[in-house]
Amino acid sequence: MASITIRGVKKNYAKTQVVHGVDLDFASGEFVVILGPSGCGKSTLLRMIAGLEEISDGTIAIDGTIVNKLEPRERGCAMVFQNYALYPHMSVAQNIGYSLKVAGVPSAKRTQRIQAVARVLELEHLLDRKPMALSGGQRQRVAMGRAMIREPKVFLFDEPLSNLDAKLRVQMRSEIRKLHRRLNATSVFVTHDQVEAMTLADRLVVMNGGRVEQVGTPAEVYGRPASRFVATFVGAPAMNMLEGTVTLDGISLLGGSRKLNVSRAGLAVGSKVAVGVRPEAVRMVAPGTPGALAATVDLIEELGAGRVIYVDLDGAPFSVVTSEAVHPEPGSTIGLQFAESDLHFFSSETGGRLEVFKASVPEPALQG
Repeated sequence: MASITIRGVKKNYAKTQVVHGVDLDFASGEFVVILGPSGCGKSTLLRMIAGLEEISDGTIAIDGTIVNKLEPRERGCAMVFQNYALYPHMSVAQNIGYSLKVAGVPSAKRTQRIQAVARVLELEHLLDRKPMALSGGQRQRVAMGRAMIREPKVFLFDEPLSNLDAKLRVQMRSEIRKLHRRLNATSVFVTHDQVEAMTLADRLVVMNGGRVEQVGTPAEVYGRPASRFVATFVGAPAMNMLEGTVTLDGISLLGGSRKLNVSRAGLAVGSKVAVGVRPEAVRMVAPGTPGALAATVDLIEELGAGRVIYVDLDGAPFSVVTSEAVHPEPGSTIGLQFAESDLHFFSSETGGRLEVFKASVPEPALQG
């Protein structure tokens, strides 16, 4: 186990900066997931921790030792890649034990450690096979075994599940999490998949455009997104957003057709804000219900245990997640309600979360 401290880390390629002054602290034994879209800098940051990319500015310390100038093999990290990185001509046992062979570990001790790792990963019956004879999930376990056998202080995972089908991803998520608990290791896992992130992480780091948008537990990031980007990136379907304008007595929405009765708490009249609500926080009611918004059904996605209903709300796209036994027809009109306590507010100018609004009327807060 080892702590990781990142201070002011930047990465430049020629004149282009792709990581902008990142500051992070990972506790010893913590499972941290770095989540973000393609090109946000998450893999670059992971590779700088591993020593596979040079740091343009700032410092990275592992267990209190600054590692900027250390070679990858000197950092006590082991990395698991998306493409497995196995030697095709070697058996599973040879792949797992290769780093020990290079290090000159005696054959008997090497075999003992290979067997121990294989037991943990349930690979004992596959030790004589070549990678081509393995499934995707088995290959990924072999790649994890190659990392484990080095007994590193830090495990680094670079989108290791991206090449697996949906069923295997679920299985491997569970295996990685159980392995982390068993080894009590420090793990840093990079992904663009929010389901992987939410299910694996002790803490999430959400990145966008080379910057950290938010750090927190999965519940914190989902329940109190720090920015409009986080609110719409984390969660599927994405959080609904309605553009609004601050008025003397609340927020005008949907081109002035609706008013949200909240205190503006110091915001200038005329300020632009975005009001967000999670699809699962929206209730479907009968058309004409007092306080309900009338919406036209566009599309329904069946999910088995529930469904996603996509609607048009006065020209704005909106979605509802429900498990109720209701099946509105496309083109029909439904009513929507949501409570003020379920709303999130963001600055239209900066995208940052606003904590300046207070309810001034009973729920639901929207009025026609």
